[in-house]
Amino acid sequence: MPPTAELAWWYQFYFATERGRAGYEEYRHDFAKLIWQTASPKWNFDDATFNRSAASFDNPDHVAIVMHNYRWRIGLAEGELRYDDLEKRLAEGPVITVPTITLEGDANGAPHADAASYRKKFSGKYAYRLITGGIGHNLPQEAPQAFAQAVIDVTGFAR
Repeated sequence: MPPTAELAWWYQFYFATERGRAGYEEYRHDFAKLIWQTASPKWNFDDATFNRSAASFDNPDHVAIVMHNYRWRIGLAEGELRYDDLEKRLAEGPVITVPTITLEGDANGAPHADAASYRKKFSGKYAYRLITGGIGHNLPQEAPQAFAQAVIDVTGFAR
């Protein structure tokens, strides 16, 4: 990708190193807060909201799981062999046939593709919704009504 696009993925490269693992181990809450602020730049969450989610980082397996996941994503760690066939099938990018609604916040600061670029991946009933009002990457928390409505509406698509 062009350098500006790669910049948004900086933490993928950071996590590929021992420095990244050690930094995340020591500063996982600071790291997560930075990602929240970057991915949802207009969301003015308070410390209580962040701390409810951040409590999940305080377990002995968290750092190892996060590091393995990011390293696996870029081919630096092996996955579970028993899932290799499924991974291969998913990597082929099969068309999604179930009814689907995709959501995007109008202030999503996380790296993401333009909605038009993935529309052809859906062959069933499909809708795209841009959620406005400064909504970032965390739609369930930032726009819970719109998120819940999409869940209700997609259930109706199947009827």
